[in-house]
Amino acid sequence: MPILPDTWIRRMATEHGMIEPFADRQHRDGTISWGLSSFGYDARIADEFKIFTNVDNALVDPKRFDDTSFVTRRGPTCIIPPNSFVLGHTIEYFRIPRDVLVICLGKSTYARCGLIVNVTPLEPEWEGQVTIEISNTTPLPARIYANEGICQFLFLRGETAPEISYADRKGKYQGQRGVALPRL
Repeated sequence: MPILPDTWIRRMATEHGMIEPFADRQHRDGTISWGLSSFGYDARIADEFKIFTNVDNALVDPKRFDDTSFVTRRGPTCIIPPNSFVLGHTIEYFRIPRDVLVICLGKSTYARCGLIVNVTPLEPEWEGQVTIEISNTTPLPARIYANEGICQFLFLRGETAPEISYADRKGKYQGQRGVALPRL
């Protein structure tokens, strides 16, 4: 399963709309970098954040998710409380080809600050804005910056296309925009 290079990512983004909006080079100018890299694409986090809180003593249950377990904030930055968690989403909208699986890794700048980014794999023929989970593992508040790089997506081509894709099975997170909360 080879990892796909910048030339393939650029072609798929510009000719097939795989990533919109698409930046065909790394942007760094005083920001946490984002855009096309050698073997991946560094996505930006949007300015909408869902910060988990215990104000209403809510229980986090993936089968009965209660949105009183977080507060929603919009802005150029987000402060993640110590040992806490926030949901965000990419600015970019992805359309994954049928023979490709995409995995995500956090940016080293944030990882070195104790912030861990988690994104489940983007399956063949999935599309949408990606919901991003960010954990602050430190005992200190931590800041993240909207409209800047948050994670890198790596594109892996399968030996063949799968028999059944995410779109074929009508996956529950298909076409999501904004932060998608847990669904059954």
